[in-house]
Amino acid sequence: MKKDRNVLPAFRNLLEDFWGADRFFENDWLHFPTAKVPAVNIKSNDGDYEVEVAVPGMRKDDFDVKIDNNILTIACDKSSESIEEDEEGYARREFNYTSFMRSFTLPSDIDPNSIIAKYEEGVLKLSLTKVEAKKPTAKAIEIL
Repeated sequence: MKKDRNVLPAFRNLLEDFWGADRFFENDWLHFPTAKVPAVNIKSNDGDYEVEVAVPGMRKDDFDVKIDNNILTIACDKSSESIEEDEEGYARREFNYTSFMRSFTLPSDIDPNSIIAKYEEGVLKLSLTKVEAKKPTAKAIEIL
């Protein structure tokens, strides 16, 4: 069964009948946008973890990367606007908003002070250095 995500089918049909389907619907603007979060690759090496986040079209200043209570959070909030005018005086103004947040609980063998982040060619890359995990110790407690 095909799932139709059309928000306003009657309105869409009315506009298609009056102006034609291609005039307004080539960008499919009457559908709810789907929530998009960037793809993330996590690779465990001998000495570190590599985290890669696919986020093309951004700048390194668009990101906020934090660690709080052993949780790594990668967030982005970017907005832009473009204005186009033609010789007949018509103008088109478009807004674009990109926002996401991904959070990961860090394993106990990560040194939070040695995390390195770089943004290159549309990919945010983080290197999380592994340290020897603290092993639970056994100790006899003397009763006084």
